[in-house]
Amino acid sequence: MSHDFRPAADRSDRALLAYVQQELSAPADAIAGYAEILLDEAERNGHGEFRDDLEKIHAASRSLIDFIASLVSRSRAPTQGPGEDSEDYRRLLRHNLRTPINAIKGYGEMLREDAAGVDDARALVSDLNRLLEEASRLLERIDGLVNFSLPETEAAADAEVGSGPVSAMVAHRFVASVQPISENEADSVAVQPSRILVVDDNASNRELLKRRLERQGHSVALAENGSCSLKMLRQAPFDLILLDLLMPDISGFDVLSILKSDPDLRDIPVIVISALNEIDSIVRCIEAGADDYLAKPFDPVLLRARIGSSLEKKHLRDREREALEALCTEKERSEQLLLNILPAPIVARLKSGETVIADHVNDVTILFADFVGFTELSSRLPAPELVGVLGRVFSAFDGLALNFGVEKIKTIGDAYMVACGLFGNRGDHAHAVADMALAMAETLEILNETLPAPLEIRMGMNSGDVVAGVIGAHKFIYDIWGDAVNIASRLESNSLPGRIQVSRSTYEHLCRDFILTPRDSLEIKGKGAMEAFFLTGRRQDAASR
Repeated sequence: MSHDFRPAADRSDRALLAYVQQELSAPADAIAGYAEILLDEAERNGHGEFRDDLEKIHAASRSLIDFIASLVSRSRAPTQGPGEDSEDYRRLLRHNLRTPINAIKGYGEMLREDAAGVDDARALVSDLNRLLEEASRLLERIDGLVNFSLPETEAAADAEVGSGPVSAMVAHRFVASVQPISENEADSVAVQPSRILVVDDNASNRELLKRRLERQGHSVALAENGSCSLKMLRQAPFDLILLDLLMPDISGFDVLSILKSDPDLRDIPVIVISALNEIDSIVRCIEAGADDYLAKPFDPVLLRARIGSSLEKKHLRDREREALEALCTEKERSEQLLLNILPAPIVARLKSGETVIADHVNDVTILFADFVGFTELSSRLPAPELVGVLGRVFSAFDGLALNFGVEKIKTIGDAYMVACGLFGNRGDHAHAVADMALAMAETLEILNETLPAPLEIRMGMNSGDVVAGVIGAHKFIYDIWGDAVNIASRLESNSLPGRIQVSRSTYEHLCRDFILTPRDSLEIKGKGAMEAFFLTGRRQDAASR
């Protein structure tokens, strides 16, 4: 179907008629709508005495609508009717519009008087008032709207008093702002050449669409039926589907339903092109997910515009999805970075909006570990090598913390600090830290075989109450404080190389399942004499208890 390219004058005439028809149709449709409601109300409420007048009002409203619709069937705005001058034509137009409106007003006003005395007809009177208001409004506008054929100079003068030429000005402005379609526009190269699947059981239709789309720069694949199209869609990506409805094996509607129920295919836009141009099919296809619906034979310029719009929206969705995926990736990376700095429960609390996090936690086990003679080693090793040694050892310790469910608190130079029991009700917090301390000693022994210089470690453990929270606003950290923490630090600094020293409180937790040896004559700065034990291993029968 070739596009009808008309001169600008014809476009102005058609725009003018469409504008007048639009302005007349809105109140006329409202009048018909109220008439239908009134008929329904009268039937439902048993007011049969009003039915004859309501049917006359409804018939007059339909006559008015039909006449208004006939205006746009003309090819040009009538500056002159057959055998009549312009004023005679406008006089006839006013007459043909006013006749049904006057009938509507006459019957409506008489009916309102009759219904006013009926107690249960208040709703009917209310709707009658609305109907009469619309009729009066339309009647008032007739003179202005039927003057659409005035010349431009008269239109400009009359526009000041709000009469009909305003419609001509609206039409002229519209035509001036909308560029006319050129003869070669149907086959001009698309802004975004894309991959399109044409699904049609008619070979002629397929080939015609293929040739036209390829001239626009698109890559086109053809499917002769619904089954073939579904197979092709699962084998290769497409940007758009042109889908026929009436096909012998699987209907286009069924293909559409299958596509929109498949998570991998539902985002591909679909334009239905069918000879079936009835409202039920159009509505159901749009409801099922079709992006557009075109009737055969289609206008190639309109088809190109619809394809361009669908592809633009599809590519925009693709870019939005890519941006969202990139944002999710960055969010996951940021959250992982935050989890590398803070414990997961603390991260969750910060994300929920807490700004001050400070907790008193009962019965926690703390471990401090420090390398013996590390200061001397740091003076002998180059900086990169020294950092590499610490990185290897502490990374191994981090893995042990994850395995045993122990929370790493921080590293301070060559010191390593962990705790357990800070989150949730964990009764085996001392056992977890003890198992990790033993594993740390074993791991360091293995690592020493490959390190540039062997390391020795001493450790201290204590159990008790702590205060825990997040401090700082820039480069913040999660930390713990309290006497229990200080004692664990003192036990580490007063321990021996390669030994794990624990306090009496930790001993009470571990004595049944671990091997602990008392230590004599331990003096702790600020605490005086303190009972302490060396942790040497797990009892072999501990697992059975």
